[in-house]
Amino acid sequence: MIDLLGYGAFFTSSALIFGLIALGLNLQWGQTGLFNVGIAGFVAIGAYTSAILTTPDTADRIGGFDWPILAGWLAAAVVTAAAAAFTGFATLRLKSDYLAITTFGVAVVVQLVALNAQTLTGGPFGVAFIPRPFAALQDQPALFNFINLGVIAAVTIAVYLALEHLSRSPWGRVLKALREDERAAISLGKSARSYRIQAFAAGGAVMGLAGAVQAHFIGFIAPNGYLPTLTFQVWAMLMVGGSGSNRGAILGSIVVWAIWVGAGAFSAAVVPGDWQARAASLQIVAIGVMLCLILLWRPQGFFGPQGLFGKRRS
Repeated sequence: MIDLLGYGAFFTSSALIFGLIALGLNLQWGQTGLFNVGIAGFVAIGAYTSAILTTPDTADRIGGFDWPILAGWLAAAVVTAAAAAFTGFATLRLKSDYLAITTFGVAVVVQLVALNAQTLTGGPFGVAFIPRPFAALQDQPALFNFINLGVIAAVTIAVYLALEHLSRSPWGRVLKALREDERAAISLGKSARSYRIQAFAAGGAVMGLAGAVQAHFIGFIAPNGYLPTLTFQVWAMLMVGGSGSNRGAILGSIVVWAIWVGAGAFSAAVVPGDWQARAASLQIVAIGVMLCLILLWRPQGFFGPQGLFGKRRS
């Protein structure tokens, strides 16, 4: 029973980390209409920044700064925000599909740098020995998982409340105005490009923070953890939960992660061992089928403007 509860805490922690990433995407897409398909790249920047700054000294890689975990998380958010702001400054004059292609290219570049810059990122071997919160309790897995769940939940709640406040502030209302009617917002003297860069940077900061939290939660990162599949997962989570809703971003993350884990467990139990590697694609198929069914039933998602729990916008 204790092991089951410990696994439940581990599962919820993983889902909430995805929820953090989805909150960042919701600020960019749901609130501002910025089509970012380079999510994996920004998450990777945050993860590697915190890992490099907080890990002990190693002979074959830059590191050894031994910063506190909280300082690493803050640095991850700042560095990722700067990277997102630079990307936004260079690309946000592009629209819809062109912006999507550009951000995807950024994610590919980040992943290739992580794979090949071995003296900085550890290359294909990744970064190990990343300090974990309350590491002294690792010999008690259930307690360790519950304490980590508390830390991750606290970070998620803090980010959620901050984004809810921002969405109701004059700044947030400008973002929504730019999404709904850009010309009207510009006619009132608002700089569309400036506000979009700010939103893109803020969303990137949340993604970078999520990447750092995930790195310290697992204790190890490698380039193959930041493939386009991650971007697909987060977009599916936001669409299921309801674009434009912070509550939807978190709920959608829990639902989609449950389906992802369930599909993996099902294939492991049913598919013979020789076919396990090929059967891994069933997880993506399961998410795709689920996404189609939910969006046919609730096109706006669970918490969208016309979703199951949402209210119709006036």
